[in-house]
Amino acid sequence: MSNKLSRSVKIAMFIAITLYCFSCDSNAIYKSYVDLKDTNWYVKNVPTFTFEIKDENIPYNIYILVRNASQYPYNNLYVTRYIYGPDGKILSNRLEEVILFDQKTGKPLGDGLGDIYDHKLLSSRSFMFPKKGKYTIKLKQYMRQDPLPYVMSMGVSIEKPLPPKQ
Repeated sequence: MSNKLSRSVKIAMFIAITLYCFSCDSNAIYKSYVDLKDTNWYVKNVPTFTFEIKDENIPYNIYILVRNASQYPYNNLYVTRYIYGPDGKILSNRLEEVILFDQKTGKPLGDGLGDIYDHKLLSSRSFMFPKKGKYTIKLKQYMRQDPLPYVMSMGVSIEKPLPPKQ
């Protein structure tokens, strides 16, 4: 009985965190997650996100989103982020490091509830997409372990920068 309650509580927390995250980004033109099967991220599993840019004249901030369990065995996560243009050619690729836990204390970073934590890493500030059209971002885990356990979801958010505060 306690296993069912524990599972129900985790599901409720997951829904609450998801709703919270979606309600906070009114400047996002695209935001999506891909859930990883059994919370294991295999090297061959490359989450892919396709979105449309309608205004190529403004800069966009690109964020990598990570949802992990507190049992994740490392302090950080290395991810290679690829951006493909409408023609399918690579516009950009870079290795990103997401810090998930404080290195000294081991305390989880990010927004969390229970043992589930969400992280938002700025990958590119003021990225200029060269033209209107559909773009694709792919994320590939770049860790030494395959599969990488306790990574629940990976995502991206494409956002218009907020105007400067006055």
